[in-house]
Amino acid sequence: MLFKSKFARAQRGFTLLELLVVLVILGMLAALAGPRVMKYISSAKSDTAKLQIEELAAALDMYKLEVGRHPNTQEGLQALVEAPGGATNWNGPYLKKKTVPKDPWGADYNYVSPGQHGTFDLYTHGADGREGGEGEDRDVVSW
Repeated sequence: MLFKSKFARAQRGFTLLELLVVLVILGMLAALAGPRVMKYISSAKSDTAKLQIEELAAALDMYKLEVGRHPNTQEGLQALVEAPGGATNWNGPYLKKKTVPKDPWGADYNYVSPGQHGTFDLYTHGADGREGGEGEDRDVVSW
């Protein structure tokens, strides 16, 4: 009989107080770690935009080597995947996925040729979609 009561006590499980303490500890950990995780996610989008701009710039340079010029503003980045009218020696598509990527926030990249900062300007306005900004809202540019 003594054995039976020890076995029954061992099978009782957790008390409500023990479960509440565990939930409070998990809540505190989430409150501390959450903002840090969000910071890394937002900086990852900016880093992704920078890498995509570098990839697009390399494709634009390859286009220039074969066609003899960068696409103008009207032809835009679409000239990297479809031959624009009058582009002789076009040997594309110049992008691996055969589509022009959107920025990490879902907007089109801005392309101007000739640019104010170089032969072309390639940029995105960040999370807010407006010029300037800080943090995740800052512009990511090719120059």
